[in-house]
Amino acid sequence: MTHTEAPISITVKSAAGSLVTIRASNAEELDQVVALTVASLTSATAELEAAVRGTNAAVPPQPATATVAAAFNATVIDSSPSLGTGSRVCPHGTMTRIHGLTGKFGPYKGYFCPAKQGDPTKCTTQYIKPAMAEWNSFQPDQTKA
Repeated sequence: MTHTEAPISITVKSAAGSLVTIRASNAEELDQVVALTVASLTSATAELEAAVRGTNAAVPPQPATATVAAAFNATVIDSSPSLGTGSRVCPHGTMTRIHGLTGKFGPYKGYFCPAKQGDPTKCTTQYIKPAMAEWNSFQPDQTKA
């Protein structure tokens, strides 16, 4: 069996959005692969992300707006976008709050990643359940029939 046909696969997404997939034929092989590669995957991912960003060090955290403004001798006019109550942000930007009137399990509410459909780095939708306190105060950006 080739690794592309492996019945077990785990994909991990780094903070910068890189995806690393480990495949194995059985649980024992998966344990061995994970044990042997965790440290090297972490190091390789950091090096790859640093190379893509054009740096020689590990990927730095996102700088604060004030730090960037100071580096360019600029003035910050508005350092934060106007986010409504209950807004959430993912690596792709402000998540869209959607209230659907009919879904597989009835009405739904949730935060949807703004990345385009089919983008492999698109974040998972964060659904609000009716039992959660936020269900009653949720203010959608869009309502879908």
